[in-house]
Amino acid sequence: MSESEKGLRDRLVEVGVDLVTREGAQVLTLREIARRAGVSHGAPRRYFPTHLDLLSAIARRGFADLGARAATAVGDGEAGPRDQLVTLGRAYLDFALTQRGMYELMFRHDLLESGQLGLRETSLPLFGVLVDLVGRVRPEADAPVVAGALWANLHGIAQLWGWGSLQLATGADDFAPLLLTALDAHLGTEER
Repeated sequence: MSESEKGLRDRLVEVGVDLVTREGAQVLTLREIARRAGVSHGAPRRYFPTHLDLLSAIARRGFADLGARAATAVGDGEAGPRDQLVTLGRAYLDFALTQRGMYELMFRHDLLESGQLGLRETSLPLFGVLVDLVGRVRPEADAPVVAGALWANLHGIAQLWGWGSLQLATGADDFAPLLLTALDAHLGTEER
């Protein structure tokens, strides 16, 4: 691929990232991305044979961003694993709530299901960080199962908080107490 072709491919992905960030996943059509990139509506097909290929390239950017946030949250390992999980949970929920369109795109089943789009290789290491931390807090547990349940709980908090349902139901104005309660539910309580 020549430099100009790589440049256009990257520009299409950048336009998609900007579009999903500003307007949500529902507007991510090949035609709209091409229009905003200033190219013909057929140009994206040259670099992305299917719509899912382009969506997965955009979603990989989201996983890279979330991965960087997770690495920062976990830090250098000086904090204990439970404290790291609190920080990681906050980073995850913050990402989900501030990058709603990207978050929605990243966890689309049709993108994750395909073994050809490269998202498993991008998303599974993030889950591995969660599994490792859960295993360090609860060495007796089946860490992947507990981590999966915790992740599902965090995903639910993100969705319900984003819709305003949890604020209405609980009267909470911050998701932090919900995060701590979810951690206690999956890891056991800790004196505060």
